[in-house]
Parts: sequence; structure tokens; C-alpha cells
Amino acid sequence: MTQLVATRRRHAAILAADMVGYSRLMEAAEDDTHAWLMRLRSQVLDPGIATQGGRVVKNTGDGFLAIFDSANDAIQCAIGLQRALTAATVEQTVERRISFRMAVNFAEIIVEDDDVYGDGVNVAARLQTYAEPGGLIVSGAVVEQLGTDHRGGLIDLGDLPLRNRTQPVRVYALRTQTVPTRLIGDVQVGVEARPSIAVLPFRMRPTSPEESYFATGIVDNIIHALASLKELFVVARGSVLGYGGATIDVRSIGKELGVRYVLYGSARRSGGRLHIETQLSDSEMGTVVRSDMYEGDLADLFELQRRITVSIVRMVAPHVRERELVRARRTPPQNLTAYDCILQALDHLYRLDYESFSLARGLLRHAIAYDPRYALAHAYTAQWYGFKVGEIGSTEPAADAAASISHADIALELDSGDSQVLAICGHAYAYFKRDYRRAIDLFDRAIEASPSSSMAWSMSSATRGYTGDSQTAVRHAEMGVRLSPLDERLFWHEGLLAQAHYLSGNYEEAMEWACSAVERNESGKFNLRTLIATFVALRRVDEAAEVAQQLLRMQPDFRVSEYARRCPFQEPTLGVWLDRLRLSGLPE
Repeated sequence: MTQLVATRRRHAAILAADMVGYSRLMEAAEDDTHAWLMRLRSQVLDPGIATQGGRVVKNTGDGFLAIFDSANDAIQCAIGLQRALTAATVEQTVERRISFRMAVNFAEIIVEDDDVYGDGVNVAARLQTYAEPGGLIVSGAVVEQLGTDHRGGLIDLGDLPLRNRTQPVRVYALRTQTVPTRLIGDVQVGVEARPSIAVLPFRMRPTSPEESYFATGIVDNIIHALASLKELFVVARGSVLGYGGATIDVRSIGKELGVRYVLYGSARRSGGRLHIETQLSDSEMGTVVRSDMYEGDLADLFELQRRITVSIVRMVAPHVRERELVRARRTPPQNLTAYDCILQALDHLYRLDYESFSLARGLLRHAIAYDPRYALAHAYTAQWYGFKVGEIGSTEPAADAAASISHADIALELDSGDSQVLAICGHAYAYFKRDYRRAIDLFDRAIEASPSSSMAWSMSSATRGYTGDSQTAVRHAEMGVRLSPLDERLFWHEGLLAQAHYLSGNYEEAMEWACSAVERNESGKFNLRTLIATFVALRRVDEAAEVAQQLLRMQPDFRVSEYARRCPFQEPTLGVWLDRLRLSGLPE
């Protein structure tokens, strides 16, 4: 006869913990890692849980599951454990230091004699993947149990998606002050996560030593431009000088140089014209990703080199990024890096619909969890909060603004030389703090660090427009569009160019660019607002009213008076802008 297992239901707080980089640490030193983990379990983890009134219901190879009567007990236990673990492992070398991610959920669970089950248990187990090493994540259900008097130190991360669960979960991070300065175990030391590329010497056709400087100059410009993009790792020119022969084996070159992509080409001078052919190849597959041809008048050689460089960067960077995104999507979740998460987050962030926006937040949180010192992860999180306030809609705009600035500050502290970090943080300072002087300084540094960064040029345009420098705003936005990737983000660059033309009084051009941006992505509310104001300025009020209704269908709670509080334009531009929105029929 089958013995029935005693089963009952009860509400409980579930603490889930997982050791960071367990597989890698075990591979590197199996006996030492196992011995350390067993010692921590017997001397730190089990006693700490028992002291707080908890019970361990499951020990896995790299973690545990414990239950408590109250959410407060579980949180106090988790904080205590993290602090005790930090103290117990302080003598370990950085490469071998053990840390845990932890999460707490509160829910009704199924309790059996030797285990617990239920959706609430699954939520706790999956929440911990969002925690930083040494950090703690809690669900909204836990926060409800704590009450208003015990919510200090909580950071609202929004609604995050969980694997194999249709509904997102409201998630908060709780600072424990024990987060390690480096992530250990998940990423091997010395591994270069960014896509790598080598630009081989271009061949002259026909061969002419006295004219080889044409090809050399072009290659030097391309290497310099690509190297200024922090999302690419570019092999130095001196490393590729021996690979410019007639026969090119991209597989062998990729292995010898340790690069994923190879760009090569040829140059041919004919009369007063120069013809350039380029090929971008995937060295792992041995396949050509893209092939292009450029030609121009030699009357102005340097301008021709500049135009060819801009065109190549504009083509190469997006195609590399797209192939990297496909690779990241195919990567098993347990093998994702912070870089992979950023790629996927950006794929969702600029779609600007709520579901994609929530997925982007989860991926950004994962990136920070995998590598707390990854500046770009913090920078894009700052931008996420900016979009939340300006595009998606925020119920707590002041708190979200503070969160954006907080992540911007962290990003700048971690890497103040990265062009993307400088540009995104500059926009956060301009949009939320109205600190235009500091923002412009950050943009200037971003452009100096990476003259080929479309993000730096376009965001600089926005702030120049806020301050009334509309002519500079147009020039910078035009450069942003010229350099912008040929993907879903082009609508954003075009929208900022439309805004710059509107501020300059070029309403016809503003209308054309705004219409193009809206056609590319109808979810961009800032483009709809620009189009509305532009139509009114052109006295095409009926068309403005149609776009206003489109905006209200997407954002039914839009009110001009509420929007005015966060609109970064200065007077008199602001007053005219708001009046034109009102004239379209948008409610006050």
C-alpha cells in the first residue's frame, strides 16, 4: 500500500539562495570549493537560519531553500547571512571568494514532511537571479508584509518577468552593504566579452607603392573610428600588417588574431575617382556578412576618407551588433554574460511597449547582477528610468528620476571615459536635474572620446535644444542620424532631429522627420508630441488633432499640466510648446 505524505498549506516567507559561479569554481578547484561550502553551511548558514527561526527545507549543490513564519524574519536572516558570509570569506583570494545571491518571497505554499512546493516557491527561486552577488531581492508581496515603517533601503525595480511565468512580479532590491567589489566565478578573468574585429590592410589595384597611402589612410581612419566605439574590441593596426596578401583565409586569421570578425577590402584609383570595396566576414563561420562598394571624387581626399569611414562604421557596427544579438539569444541562460544581457535589453528597450520595456528592465537587472561594476549596465538602467518617466508613464516620477540619477552617478564613477556612459548620463542630468552645463560637458567628452557615436551626437542635440541653441541642435542631430544604426533605434535619432528643426523654426523639415520617425515606430510618444506641435505651428490643426487622438489612445491619462512639470524646455519655448499641444485638443 502506498503511504500518503502529510500535506498542508500555510503562508510563509521563502528565502532562496544560490552560490555565484559555482560551476566555474568547482571546475577550478573542486575539493577546496566543496570544503569551503560545507564549512560555510555548518558554521554560518545553518546556524544563522535557525537563530532567526527559519528551517532549511532543501540543500542543493550550490544553494538552499529555507522558510520562515514572517517576511521580516526572512529578510533579517538574509541580511545577517550576507554580512556573516562576507566576514567569513574576507581572507579568501578574490578569485576564490564565495558569495551568494538571495531572494525572499511571501506566499501560500504546500508543505510536506521533507519539502515545500507551490508557485511562491518557484518565484523565490527565480527572483534570486536578479540579485547582485552578496545582494538581496524581495518581491512586492514581501514589501506589503513589512509595512511602511520597515521599507527603508528598498529600491523599486518595477515589474520583472520570470522564466516560465506569464505574469511579471513586482521586485525590489534591498541594499545589504555587502556586495563584493568584483563579480567572481561567473566570468573568467581575461575573457573579452565584446565582439572583436580586425581591419586588414586594403589592397591597391593595380599595385602601386607610391599610391598605397590612399588605402593606408582609409584603413587608419576606419580603425580609429571603430576603436572609438566601446561595444567593439578592435585589434591594433600593427597586429594586422602581415595579413594584406592576395589570399585571405578569414578562419585562420580569426584564430591567429583571436577575433570574431574580419574587415578587408581593396582600393582602385581611376582618373580622378577612387573606388573602395569592403567585405565583413565572420571568422568562426568563414562566411561573408556584408559586402559594400564606395566611390568618390579625389579632389578632396580627406573628405572622401571621412565619408567612407562614416559609411563603413554605419554599416559594420549595426551588422556586428545584430549578429551578436542573435548569438546572445541562442546562448543558454546559465551561460549569459552581462554583455549578452545588455544586447538583449537594448533589443527590447527601444520598442517602447510595456511588455518589451519590462523585459528590458529584467535583462538590465541581470547584467548588473552578473557584473555589478559594469558601467554600461548602470547607464542603460538610468536611461530606462528616463523612458519610464517620459514614454511609458510613471506613477512615481520623482522616485524614478532619483533612481535614474543614482545609476548615472554609479556609471560615471565606474567608467568616466566611455562615450555611451557619458552621453546617457549627460541626458539624465539635463532631463531630470536641468543641469545643462554639466550635461553639455559630458556630451563634449563623449564626442571627443568617440566621434562616431550616434548616441553622443543625438543626445547632445536634445540638450542643446533645451537650452535654446537650436542651430547646434540641428547640426548634432544630423550627425546622429548620419551615424545611427540601421535598426529599430533610427526612429529615435530621427525624432531628435525633428525636434531640433522644430526648435529652429524649420517646421516643414520637422514635420518630414517626425513623420518618418512615427512611421518607423508608432510607440514613440515623444515623436507624436513633436508632430502635434509641428502641425499646429504649420496651422494644420485638424491633422494635429488626429495625432493627438493617437497619443491619447496610447496614453489615456496624458494631461498637459502633468507633462509640463517634466518637460525640459525653457521659456519662452516651453509656453509656446504647451499651448500648441493644448490647441490640438489634448486635455489640460
